[in-house]
Amino acid sequence: MQTDALKTIGFAAAVCVVCSIFVASAAVALKDRQEENRVLDLRSKVLLVADLAEPGQPLAREVVNERFEENLSSAVIELETGERSDLDPLTYDQRAATQDPDRSEAAPANPAKVSRIPDHALIYELVENDEVQRLILPVHGYGLWSTMYGFIALSGDLQRIEGITFYEHGETAGLGGEVDNPRWQALWPGRQAFDDSWVPQIEVIKGNAGPVESDPYRVDGLAGATLTSRGVTNLLHFWLGEEGFGPFLDRYRAERGIT
Repeated sequence: MQTDALKTIGFAAAVCVVCSIFVASAAVALKDRQEENRVLDLRSKVLLVADLAEPGQPLAREVVNERFEENLSSAVIELETGERSDLDPLTYDQRAATQDPDRSEAAPANPAKVSRIPDHALIYELVENDEVQRLILPVHGYGLWSTMYGFIALSGDLQRIEGITFYEHGETAGLGGEVDNPRWQALWPGRQAFDDSWVPQIEVIKGNAGPVESDPYRVDGLAGATLTSRGVTNLLHFWLGEEGFGPFLDRYRAERGIT
C-alpha cells in the first residue's frame, strides 16, 4: 500500500513538473505576441479618436499599423515642464513608468484617485500640412469598480473635443461599461473641454445634456452609472489640469499663439 501511494505521489509530482515547464515555456513563447497585441489594441483606439477608423469596424493588423504610421506622429513629453523628451515613443511604456518609483511620483489626493504620476507621458498628433489637426492624450482614473484607461482627442486649436475612447476598464456591463458604447462616445465631438481661462470644465452629468451649441461643457450621463460618469469627469479634469497635461498644454498654446 505504501509503495502504491509513493508511486501515485511520484507520478503526480512528475505531471506537475511537466505541466509547469509547458506553461512556463508557453508564457515565454507568447510574450512577444502578447505585447504586439497590446500595442495593436492601443493603436486601434488611437485610430478611433483620430477619426481614422470606424467604431465596430475590424481592421487587419497590417491595416492598423499602416494607418497609424502614415497618419500619426507620437512623442514623449515631460509632464512637469511640458517639454518634449528624447525618449523613444516606440519603446516608452507609460504604464510601466507609472508603477516605477524611479520614473514617477506620488500624486496629491484627487477625485480621480490617480495614485502616481509618471515623469513622462506618450502623446499622439494627427498632422496635416504641418498643422496639428488632433491632439490625442492618454487619460486614466477610477470609476466605480476599476481604473479606466483611455484617450481624449482635442482639436489642434484645443477649442473642441474630437473624441473619447476607453481601452481598459472593469466597470459593470450594461451600466458603467457603456463608456465603450459608440452611441455615447458620439456625443462628445464638438463639446468644449476648457473655459475661457483654459480651466477644464467638461463634465458628464446625471441625465441628458443639451445641444453642443447651447450646452458645450456637458455630456449625457450613463444611465444607472452615476459613479462611473463622475469618474470620467474626474479623470478628465485631472489629466487636462495642472497635475497632468497642464504644463504641456500651456506650452503648446504659447508656441501656436492660442489665447
